[in-house]
Amino acid sequence: MFDNLSNALQKTLKNLRGFGKLNEKNVKDALREVRMALLEADVNYKVARDFVQRVQEACLGEEVLGSVTPGQQMVKRVHDELAALLGGAHAEFDLTGSPASVMLMGIHGSGKTTSAGKLAYRWKKGGRRVLLVACDIRRPAAVEQLTILAGQVGCDILRPEPGESVPQLGRRAAAAARASGYDVVVYDTGGRFQVDDELVGELKAFGAETRPRNTVLVLDAAIGQESVHVAEAFREAVGLTGMILTKLDGDARGGAALSVHAVTGCPILMAGSGEKLEDLEPFHPDRMASRILGMGDVVSFVEKAQDVVDQEAALKLQEKLAKNQLDLEDFLGQIQQMKKLGPMGKLFDMMPGEALKLDPKQKEAVASASELEMRKFESIIQSMTPWERRNPKQIDRPRRLRIAAGCGRNLADVNQLLKRFEQMGKMSKQFKKLEKRLRHMRKFTTK
Repeated sequence: MFDNLSNALQKTLKNLRGFGKLNEKNVKDALREVRMALLEADVNYKVARDFVQRVQEACLGEEVLGSVTPGQQMVKRVHDELAALLGGAHAEFDLTGSPASVMLMGIHGSGKTTSAGKLAYRWKKGGRRVLLVACDIRRPAAVEQLTILAGQVGCDILRPEPGESVPQLGRRAAAAARASGYDVVVYDTGGRFQVDDELVGELKAFGAETRPRNTVLVLDAAIGQESVHVAEAFREAVGLTGMILTKLDGDARGGAALSVHAVTGCPILMAGSGEKLEDLEPFHPDRMASRILGMGDVVSFVEKAQDVVDQEAALKLQEKLAKNQLDLEDFLGQIQQMKKLGPMGKLFDMMPGEALKLDPKQKEAVASASELEMRKFESIIQSMTPWERRNPKQIDRPRRLRIAAGCGRNLADVNQLLKRFEQMGKMSKQFKKLEKRLRHMRKFTTK
């Protein structure tokens, strides 16, 4: 997401290096490029204009402090304004109440039903009892889709009854959620191809029956400027407490995310970037600004790792690493943990550093190659016997040929895996030697 904008901004800000002071000329020249990058990313014209004006006012005349370069100072100003543009502080759903209630709205194709399933998955994983309510009575496929998602999540669903109106369904669902002691009820309302009087009237009547604490617009980020008009229409007609942006992975420009908060004043609560149930993340404006400017998002990476990594297994692995006792079972475990973290392309966005500042095609190629290699190594190890996994140095040529045939790979692939594993063992020995030297140096310096 934001690939085009990110590359353009990073290139523009990089050109500021070498100046001793941020003066009116170099600031205006750089911000002219920033403004063009924003407009090309499909950011609303007024939003782009106001953004550039604020950054310019913040930068003009400021002396370079200490070793901080003008480029770094400009990056700081652009980062802060980007974070403010995206909403400033992170906003959460209001999950108070018995039960907490969330009404999802949006036009056809925005991803409401999928987002309902993703929210249910997230909250159920956190220990809450969730009830999904299928409120799209005009589109039977939506009811069936939500039913399938509820089954995948493992939560309950309430479906419409024959002849039941949307407000009647809301009244019944709210009463059932209270009576059964659910923690959260999620209403997946019906959509239209545009915001019309019929939809507005239906949503208002439904809201009067259910009185949800959260009225959330699910917005397709890939529709560009139109997303701003949709958000404004829903806010004026029904009122919004927040938004979920979907399909961020399908739009390299990202103008919708940079415009909707500024225009509507509503916080972006979550961002969806995939079809899997886990592909919905809390939206942190400051972290997203860091990603756009190529600074990475280490905090989100650590949170994601903590969520999927088995801490007990990690401690055992650390002990084996310290004793240089790693085997291919451990290597397989690490590959499977990496796969749980998600697609490599998304992980690259969270990583800071020049080495990972690739253009979209390069990043896709590197991510694809990395994922392909992981799948290849996983299949090879799974083709081995338990004894072979524990004794990789004893795997001779006949065994390698048998392993390759068992997983449909060739001998070169098996050799590549064993060589990679051997290199990892050498690195662990080097780290161990370095650790000993450091301990010795500390002893020496404390005497």
